[in-house]
Amino acid sequence: MSDDLEIRPIDLLDRAQEDAARDWIGVHAAVQRELFGPTGSAWTLDEIRGFHRSPSGTRVARAAWVGDRLVGAFEARMPTTDNLDLALFWLSVLPDHRGRGVGEALLSEGEAIAREHGRGTLMGETEWAEGGVDLAETFAARHGYAVGQTMLRSAMSLPADHDALSALLAVTDDYAVETFVDAMPEEWLDDRAVLQQRMSTDAPADDLALEEEAWDADRLRETHARTLASGRRIVESAARHTPSGRLVAFTTIGVSAGSPDLGYQQDTLVLREHRGHGLGLRLKAANALRLMDEIPEVSSIRTWNSASNAHMLAVNRRLGYVVDGYSREWQKVTGPAE
Repeated sequence: MSDDLEIRPIDLLDRAQEDAARDWIGVHAAVQRELFGPTGSAWTLDEIRGFHRSPSGTRVARAAWVGDRLVGAFEARMPTTDNLDLALFWLSVLPDHRGRGVGEALLSEGEAIAREHGRGTLMGETEWAEGGVDLAETFAARHGYAVGQTMLRSAMSLPADHDALSALLAVTDDYAVETFVDAMPEEWLDDRAVLQQRMSTDAPADDLALEEEAWDADRLRETHARTLASGRRIVESAARHTPSGRLVAFTTIGVSAGSPDLGYQQDTLVLREHRGHGLGLRLKAANALRLMDEIPEVSSIRTWNSASNAHMLAVNRRLGYVVDGYSREWQKVTGPAE
């Protein structure tokens, strides 16, 4: 370990630490560029600050300094409305400072933070591009973390065939597709909160020790408003079961101000009791069409799916998604913290 390495707290909401905050988010972005080149997925500082203002979780950040240079960035996210034993880690070290104990020091600090907050289930993510290798695999395994889930990263090029996508929507049955851009209709909130909660139980979690999340209309409204305030655009489609009048499926794409040519395909869910009607395919087609109409500068949609989610992977292939990377969710269960 470098003699002049120092781990310091950093408050990303403190404007007096603006330069350090920008260097901190820059470390994470640098690792994405290393792994994926220009197609890295980088959060903006405004987006991360939005998360830090959220009432549904506690986020603690640390920075690794060598002299006057910030060379490592760490964040622990700890939910406060559900999964109260969980701590999610985000750790990045500049490529030219690897092998000097920076990652070791940040992870040790992070595990101490988790213990202080009574968290005994620790998770973190590693990523690599198609044709590459997981550079952090040895590091994670050496510190007692095991793979809980493997994800495939895929991309769909835009513009896509408008007629082909429209044909997927030419179905007459008990389901109607509705779409909004940016402003979620107030009348959606109760049903969408149910869908968001079911996302935590119905989507594949593989070996991850995750519990059901707690969602209601107020939490969803706050999350949605915070997303918009961070500079993100939202395109979302939902399927309404016309006999009951309830929303039973949804899919969401976010477009960051930091990468306006890229759409992030986020959650997609069809309630178990309404599967078998092609709703996931219809919703993704409807969302892609609306995205092309409303935000035509988006040239690609990126998505992540569990390697075990054969059905959604098949839907994505039909829409033209191509795998371009992978990620692993690692976990370490230490038991209840004392």
